[in-house]
Amino acid sequence: MHKKYAASQMIFHWLTVLLLIIAYSTIELRGLAERGTWQRSAIIITHFSAGACVLLIMLTRLYLRTRHKTPEIVPPAPRWQIGLSHLVHTCIYALFIALPVLGLSSRYLRGNEWKLFGISMHVSGLPNPDLASTLIDWHETLAPAGYWLIGLHTVAALFHHYFLRDNTLLRMLPFGNNREQ
Repeated sequence: MHKKYAASQMIFHWLTVLLLIIAYSTIELRGLAERGTWQRSAIIITHFSAGACVLLIMLTRLYLRTRHKTPEIVPPAPRWQIGLSHLVHTCIYALFIALPVLGLSSRYLRGNEWKLFGISMHVSGLPNPDLASTLIDWHETLAPAGYWLIGLHTVAALFHHYFLRDNTLLRMLPFGNNREQ
């Protein structure tokens, strides 16, 4: 069995990290730019664009999971840790697919002009501001869960690396050797 994830899986994993940093940073920093300014518009367009990319990449990552086997953890982890890992990964995938779908759908249904990558996007011919408002409320309610899931995922990887001394983290790093005991 392979000691590391496939190169494509590693690339898309770390690209997801970068895009999530951009998406979360832009939404947190939007208050630094006044409404109606080009700076605020650029921040919002960047947030929407990063979110759209997260959606595409998460769907690609799901596909790649069906194409490549997961490398073994050495030494093997207890079943409860494997089960908890699967639960957290399922939550991560569900959240980072749902958030962009909610956000982008709300923009489409508002009926107002919006942009991705600076390109004007289509809007619904039958705008539904109430549904758009509900979707963005769900987006804003669920988004903070991303901080917790990312934090839990990161802490678990570091715990495995530094305390359990297994190869969990090393399997996803594009450099270095796998630790085998």
